Amino acid sequence: DLRLRKLDQQNAVKIVNHLIDSLLEFLKNNDDQPFFREVSVLTSGSYYEMVKINKPNEFDIMLKLKVPRLVLSELEEYQGLFYKINLFKATRTEIQHFLLEDERTVSATKIKAEMHRLVRKFINNHFQGWVIRRNLINSPAVTLEFKPKEKVDDVMSVDIVPTLEVPQGWPQAARAGLNIDKWLGKKCRRQFVSKAVYFVPKRPKGRNLKDDAKESWRISFSHIEKEMMQYHGNKKTCCESHSNKCCRKLCMRLLKCVIEGLKLQYPKELEPLCSYHGKTAFFHVLSDRVQDSLWSPSQLSVSFMKLFGYFEQCALNGSLPHFFVREHNLFSPPAFPKRALVFLTNALRAQRELGLPVIIVQYNIILMKIMQKIIQ
Repeated sequence: DLRLRKLDQQNAVKIVNHLIDSLLEFLKNNDDQPFFREVSVLTSGSYYEMVKINKPNEFDIMLKLKVPRLVLSELEEYQGLFYKINLFKATRTEIQHFLLEDERTVSATKIKAEMHRLVRKFINNHFQGWVIRRNLINSPAVTLEFKPKEKVDDVMSVDIVPTLEVPQGWPQAARAGLNIDKWLGKKCRRQFVSKAVYFVPKRPKGRNLKDDAKESWRISFSHIEKEMMQYHGNKKTCCESHSNKCCRKLCMRLLKCVIEGLKLQYPKELEPLCSYHGKTAFFHVLSDRVQDSLWSPSQLSVSFMKLFGYFEQCALNGSLPHFFVREHNLFSPPAFPKRALVFLTNALRAQRELGLPVIIVQYNIILMKIMQKIIQ
């Protein structure tokens, strides 16, 4: 059973909620930067989608900043995933401190740097016990770590991501994606497309980036991904009771086991690989195998091997289309170098031929940790 233990969940959530509530109070009352006073929280990531495995040790918190009307400009060389964001009109509101010299372009680097500075001040003055990880240039997050005194081996991390909301409709590149008509229905798709989209301060990978790319924002659909994970059935009754259970989320947990296990074995060779690649493959398979009966618990092994086979085929073909922005290939360089893709293809084939030993290893690690907690 790859689900989280209830007690571990409750303890982790209690710690994280206390951290976030305290941070929001600090930002609300800070004298340094009024722009960050009016923030609201969006929760995302595998824990909130109920597909986290092993232990509740990683949380993603998006802090939505209050901004005036914005205008998007797609960076064409990145096939709809990265954007330049401008103000619709000039302003003298607090966001003016985070604009480039043209006084219209919202600077991703300035907002990320200020978020990092404010969080560091908050931790140092009000919330000791947490530490801030080194700032990574391609990450949109300020990452905090916490090590409980009584459990020195358990490291909890929280990614805090400043986020801009754009309610004026989805950009053109995203409108052809979200292939869920046969799975969740046309009405559900219309509801999703009517929602706002969010942008996080993340630049593309690669060297010699243009100035626009260095200040770019990556589009995020994490709020919709969360809903698709929660309400995943072709029929509304899916997983409402024991008799209507499906194995969709368990299949996703198993694929996460494979991805995390391979990254533990080959951290350097598979550095570009992350759970989002698995989640994207998962959504593609769900939109193809739509009937709930195909995902009954008795079909677990068949369903998982369908998912695993699709993921392996994507690696072999070097093509994993973003689920929302179909023109963008998540398996294309420089984000996913050819050498890493070849290594991943070989590793997945070896796992399949050997009977997926990486899952057995991960499962045994989980069992050992549960036994240690029982003994304690």
